[in-house]
Amino acid sequence: MSIVVRNITKLFGNQKALNNVSFEIKKGEIVGFLGPNGAGKSTLMKILTTSIQADAGEAEINGFNVRSDKKNVQKSVGYLPEHNPLYLDMYVREYLAFNAEVYRTDKMRIGQVIDQTGLTPEVQKKIGQLSKGYRQRVGLAAALLHAPEVLILDEPTTGLDPNQLLEIRKLIQQIGKEKTILLSTHIMKEVEAVCDRVLIIDKGVLVADKKLEELREMTEQIIEVEFDYRVEEVVLEKLPHVVQVKNIVGFVYEITFDTAKDMRSALFDFAHDNELKTLQLSRKNKNLESLFTEITGKKEYRE
Repeated sequence: MSIVVRNITKLFGNQKALNNVSFEIKKGEIVGFLGPNGAGKSTLMKILTTSIQADAGEAEINGFNVRSDKKNVQKSVGYLPEHNPLYLDMYVREYLAFNAEVYRTDKMRIGQVIDQTGLTPEVQKKIGQLSKGYRQRVGLAAALLHAPEVLILDEPTTGLDPNQLLEIRKLIQQIGKEKTILLSTHIMKEVEAVCDRVLIIDKGVLVADKKLEELREMTEQIIEVEFDYRVEEVVLEKLPHVVQVKNIVGFVYEITFDTAKDMRSALFDFAHDNELKTLQLSRKNKNLESLFTEITGKKEYRE
């Protein structure tokens, strides 16, 4: 495993920023790390990068313990924090050369990461002259200099315009072909576009660890059906697992079921038993924004 987190707990005074968090990430996965503000995302990322220590539990990066083997962890991980710390008066190549000396990395890597992150057109400029999108590229280039196997990216696209968003997402996808990436973000479309899997944390507790399709199956499903004849809503409400029935227009109904089981076959059977024809039948997936709100709003997680 590239990242292993076992029962991590972190206290700030009397507040539990992290409460017994555990998960594993395999080599080559791009995993989205989601949660409301203050949920504990940045705290866990700082623990994984050895910036702070947990009060309980253990974590490993590429088999190296973040508490007892910090140097090897730091060699194995590239970290882009939420607030990208850059020396704005330095030129791009100068800044990367400075970081290469800190990492004691072969200077040949500088040209390689400049090409990899698309910085070539801006390499002669001072960092302070760059757009925010290119500044993020500089941060990524610095994180990649020592050829780490794991990348931890904390809100890497915050404040970028739509074009810059697409460019950085594409870059992360390309890098993810060779690296393991843990990506914190508030942008749900970014998760759907880039990530293989999702971790959701709420008030320091890990409340979901699923692939995207599995995550959608955790919640209600909505099926839109059109019959050739009107059906009273109270009749449809007697179907198993029905939460809500809406007559959208004419003979078209939107039915919400509280189950992961595909209920389309049940609607086919209902139509057959009641001598109805099914003119259309489609299952709607909830978007990730509504799933996120639903999961983090569950009472059992928030108490």
